[in-house]
This record gives sequence, C-alpha cells and structure tokens, in this order.
Amino acid sequence: MATSPPGKIRVMVVDDSAVIRGLFSTMLESDPDITVVASANNGEMALNLLRRSGENKVEVDVVTLDIQMPVMDGLVALPEILKLSPRAKVIMASTLTSEGASETVRALALGAADYIAKPSSTRDREAMYQFSQDLINKVRALGGLSEHPAGAAGSTAPAPDPMPMPKIATAARSQKTEEIVLRSSAGMKRPEAIAIGCSTGGPQALMTLFKALKGKRFQVPVFITQHMPPQFTTMLAAQIAEVCGIPSGEGKEGEIAQPGHIYLAPGDYHMVVKRDGSRAMLHLNQNPPENFCRPAVDPMLRSLAEFYGDRLLVLIMTGMGADGMAGSKAVVEQGGHVFAQDKATSVVWGMPGAVATAGLCCKLVPLAEIAGTLISLSQGQIA
Repeated sequence: MATSPPGKIRVMVVDDSAVIRGLFSTMLESDPDITVVASANNGEMALNLLRRSGENKVEVDVVTLDIQMPVMDGLVALPEILKLSPRAKVIMASTLTSEGASETVRALALGAADYIAKPSSTRDREAMYQFSQDLINKVRALGGLSEHPAGAAGSTAPAPDPMPMPKIATAARSQKTEEIVLRSSAGMKRPEAIAIGCSTGGPQALMTLFKALKGKRFQVPVFITQHMPPQFTTMLAAQIAEVCGIPSGEGKEGEIAQPGHIYLAPGDYHMVVKRDGSRAMLHLNQNPPENFCRPAVDPMLRSLAEFYGDRLLVLIMTGMGADGMAGSKAVVEQGGHVFAQDKATSVVWGMPGAVATAGLCCKLVPLAEIAGTLISLSQGQIA
C-alpha cells in the first residue's frame, strides 16, 4: 500500500463503512491517473498510517475523509492529517443535511480543500454515475490534473448501463505553458459594487478574506457566488457574518442591495440583479445550470455588469472549471475590471486561471493581499 506507480495521484480513503471505502476505491481507480494507496476506517487509523516511516511510509496527495466515524471523527482528524501531510488536499465526505452542512462548512474553515455529498442511495444508477464523475473530477483537480472532458461537477450526462463504472479516458498532465496577459487598469473608477466568484477552496479563501475585513469600513455591496448546494450556503453565509461582523446572508428574492452588506447566492438558485429605478434588486431563478453549476458565477456577473457598468469590480477566486470567464468578458465590455487570485495561493487555479489566460484580468492578487486591495479600492484609492 505504501508504493504507487509514478505520476499518479495518490489517494487515501477514510470511512467507517467498508462498503463506502470499496465504492470510493473502485470509482477512483477507474481513472488511470488515480491510485488508492491506503484506506482506513477511522481518523486514528488514518493518522497511524501517515505516521509510518521507511519502506512502509504512506505518501498521499488527496484524502477523502468521512466526518462521522467512531474512535476519531473527521473534524478531529483533519488538522492532524494536515500536520502530517501538509501538501495533501482533503475532501470531506458529507451528507446533504443541516448537520452535515454545518460540519462540512466548519471543516472547510479548518483547512479542508473541498467536500462531496455522499449519495443517498447506491441503487440510483444515474446518481451513482454522476457521483463518480464528481468525485473523480475533484480528485483530479486537487491532484493537479485537468478535469474529465465530459464536464465539471454537476454534469447532467446520462449514466451508462450496465454497472460497474467504465474506465474513464482522461487527458495526460498538461505541459502547456500558460500565457497571462494582464489588461490595463487605466481609467479604473471607485467601484460601487464588488462581485466574487469561487468554487473549490473558496470557503476557506472567503474566511481568510472576510476575517481581514473585520472592523474595516466597507461601504459597497458585495455579491458572492460560491458553488454549493442548499443548506451549505446558509451555513457559509452565517459563518461569513460571524468572522467579519458585516451584515451577511443568502440573497432573497426582491431584496434591495445595500452598501456594506454581503449577499451570497443560495444553493440551487442563480442570483442576479434587476433594475428597480436607481436601485439594484436581487432576483433568484432556477434557470438551467451554467458551466454545470447552479448557482453559477456567469449569470450573476452579466446582470451586475449591466447594472453597474464601469463601477463594478470582480474578483475570481480559487475553483475548478471556467465559470466566471464569460461573465467577466461581459464586465470588461461594460468598462468594469476583473482581478483574480494568484496561482500560488489558489487551491485550484481553474477559475482564476481561465480569466487570466483569456486576457480579461488586470491584476493577480495573493490571498493575503486581497482584503487590503478591496479596502483601498472601495475607498477610492486607485493606483
């Protein structure tokens, strides 16, 4: 278990259910670029495996970690796993319940890179196929590979029949050099609104950002789309409010955007703004997913660009895929400006990398510097 073929993403599966461990392992190893090097039935066993040395040493790139387990649960084990394997990325295996959402958002704030909601039934063939694609895409992205070409998490591609899962044809590690051409920020005006888009790694990045904004004067509305299902976004909005002291919540239908407030797109709804006289009114809809996501960043950005024009500032943060790129193009066309989190501090550079390589971005900002940058710009300090 301690060795693996070179170049593969090495995964440890931690779950108290032998059925789930076997299911995750089978799904992951259907991808030729992934190998499961270890499995454990609780957090303590996982830590013991990671403490091994010499020929028995277990090296991992990604860990799938159940939250509720006997002996040592996932929330207790998480920080210890990150101490023993600081370069490993942890995916929390969660449930789509209020308790599961609360625990998962807490784990993301503690350093987990992403989460995946366990399927409620293993008998639904299409749901199981989609779950396998979601799991594989997350592991590939966190392991530094491209996503499966069939699409990102949330794809509605039909399930094959019969089971078991087919072998997945995947792209090799890209050796292409990314070319980044930054746009000029000349003529930039004090923003009247800030929009943020993020996905994988986003909750932790948002916590870092908003902790740094606590006690600061921040008198513009902030609109956020983070790829998350219902209940999870409720918990995330509450946590943002707690860490920064700024009024924060999920956007509500018909709500008028106020300066100094934070609005988070609720799970399963696109959040856009519509004009109500001179005011920006929030509108929620369940139009088809965009970029395999609902909520998606693109529809939010298109609507904000139309309302705020050249007074809109967009920040694209860590995340899989390219959601936000088309919306950023609309922002730029209206005279707005786009910043992106830099590659070094992004858990996954898919979303920020997409706007940077498309020539839509005028600045790359390390995570630790984003809060200061937003404060300066919101106060009219344009460099």
